[in-house]
Amino acid sequence: MAQVPQTFFDALAVRTWCGLALETLGRAREEIDAINVYPVADGDTGTNLYLTVESAVAAVEAVFAGHAARSGPEGPTLADTARAMAHGALIGARGNSGTILAQLLRGMSQVLAEGGTAQAGGGSAQADGRGLQLALRNAADSARQAVAHPVEGTVLTVASAAADAACGAEGDCGTVARAAYEGARAALAATPGQLPVLERAGVVDAGGRGLVAVLGALVETFTGERPREAAATVTAGALRVGAGSTSAVVSEAGGAAALTAVDSGSAGSTGSPGDSGGPGGAGEPYARVVPGQADGSASGVPARPAGDSQGSYEDARAPHARVEAAEGPAPAVGAPRGECADDAAAADADGPAFEVIYLLEAEGTAVERLRERLDGLGDSLVVVGGDGLWNVHVHVDDAGAAVEAGIEAGRPYRIRITHFGAGDVHTTGAERPPRERAQRAVVAVVPGEGLAGLYTEAGATTVLARPGEPPASGELVQAVRRAHAREVVLLPNDAELRHTAAAAAEQARTEGIRVALIPTRSAVQGIAALAVHEPERRFDEDVVSMTSAAGATRYAEVTVAERQAWTMAGICQAGDVLGLIDGDVAVIGSDVTATAETVLDRMLAAGGEMVTLVLGDEAPGTIAEHLEDRVREGYLAVDTVVYRGGRQGAVLLIGVE
Repeated sequence: MAQVPQTFFDALAVRTWCGLALETLGRAREEIDAINVYPVADGDTGTNLYLTVESAVAAVEAVFAGHAARSGPEGPTLADTARAMAHGALIGARGNSGTILAQLLRGMSQVLAEGGTAQAGGGSAQADGRGLQLALRNAADSARQAVAHPVEGTVLTVASAAADAACGAEGDCGTVARAAYEGARAALAATPGQLPVLERAGVVDAGGRGLVAVLGALVETFTGERPREAAATVTAGALRVGAGSTSAVVSEAGGAAALTAVDSGSAGSTGSPGDSGGPGGAGEPYARVVPGQADGSASGVPARPAGDSQGSYEDARAPHARVEAAEGPAPAVGAPRGECADDAAAADADGPAFEVIYLLEAEGTAVERLRERLDGLGDSLVVVGGDGLWNVHVHVDDAGAAVEAGIEAGRPYRIRITHFGAGDVHTTGAERPPRERAQRAVVAVVPGEGLAGLYTEAGATTVLARPGEPPASGELVQAVRRAHAREVVLLPNDAELRHTAAAAAEQARTEGIRVALIPTRSAVQGIAALAVHEPERRFDEDVVSMTSAAGATRYAEVTVAERQAWTMAGICQAGDVLGLIDGDVAVIGSDVTATAETVLDRMLAAGGEMVTLVLGDEAPGTIAEHLEDRVREGYLAVDTVVYRGGRQGAVLLIGVE
């Protein structure tokens, strides 16, 4: 990442800011999760913000990598990087606060892409202090417009205060950024006086705390100095905030009555453990801060009630939807229904049971109708995006109806449905009974919905990796937590996810979970490992057996080239069929079935006992039967098993054991 400080808001400044924001949220993630009591107390605001920014970072880095690959004399423009930042945040937005943050970044990008002026007809290489003021103003306004029923004392309030303070400052980007940060800190300190649930819990708004962290990274980008951290908690007896007030007495160290600090460790990163490019780099310790438990437990995420669902499953009314059971600290008594509730004082009302999030390809007029329909179905409605792509977030009781409304409006995908669970959030009951941890679990990354179902049936907790959308380290950590086991075997099933999975494993270990990472490079290797998994064995023995099975499985895939490229088998053209064996292109052909047959013959030439075929949605209808006949006729005593992988990117996956 580029060195700071930056003088103007240019492409390099966007890249620097995104990287620093990710580092800052990495340090503050657990603290923010711990104070998450509004709009629902599901203890994941910090994680959701981290994952949203991590997706923005990946998009920005992809732009820089693309320019570097073309070996051009100039790097990407401010418009390129600003739009990539916004798009990455949009497609990776998680939860209520993450969705709002995505809209804040989009609002900024609309101005930055025009070189600092929203009315200009052409772009510019950089934006100055005035451009940053306009960007922050547009961000706050567009985020507020995206929320169906804005409530004060939330991240929206903090964003507006930041924009107001920035617009009152005179000077360069550093001066404006610092003014925005200080304005946001003051507004954050006042949030407990605006939302009773925050005052009762003795904390500030979690989403607002995350935005202050992001703005602190903006200050560091332009000044090279890391500003002081905003307080997350209010000391018992120290809070003196009136509704709408901008002044408060807040403990900088945090209130001992509200939070308990525990041991230090290193956070996960998007690279290998100890990478300096993300949180958890060398010399960057952080303090895990978790809610004080009545039983003295140091767990920041209490167990779900007995009988709650574990892992992911498919909702029959919402194909390809990931449905997850939420985990988080119990809410304060009388918690309001949600950030977008009509009446934040409706404290005792139970709220909807599901959080529904999806990306939507639709026209603007259809989205306006969708807003009206979803507003009648539930609360916490936030719809962000534009230019044909939207991120939809809502809390409802009828998850199927929310998805069906999206289908009527356009094409929803990446559907995520989280079941809050009885007594989990919204409700005001007593503490939930703890659920005993399982001894061992398997967490696996899978490339398609079909394989996700197969792995889930085998008892694994799955993380879906859609084409071009690899999971972030934070997602893998969440899956490990969701597995709720003392010991976890992690299967990344992709060579490119090795560092990401290693970072997730390291983070999980700091939380007391014993994690073994088996470096599977394909989903077929994961299938082989899962086939020999025996939870009753000693952990080390089980890991050795699974590793051996995965290592004994050669893997291949058949896919279609997107562009001309040099390969190990020669030059391929866009549209050519490629057969990759153990990650290298071995065959270039023009027909999928013929190429697959050639690949299979080469793999079986070295022997084998079992062939696994995983068909993607684009695989020819007769290819499985053809390849099964080929194996039966040409290779005695070799069995074949066929699975449907769904939308997995590759036309066909092949495994030979």
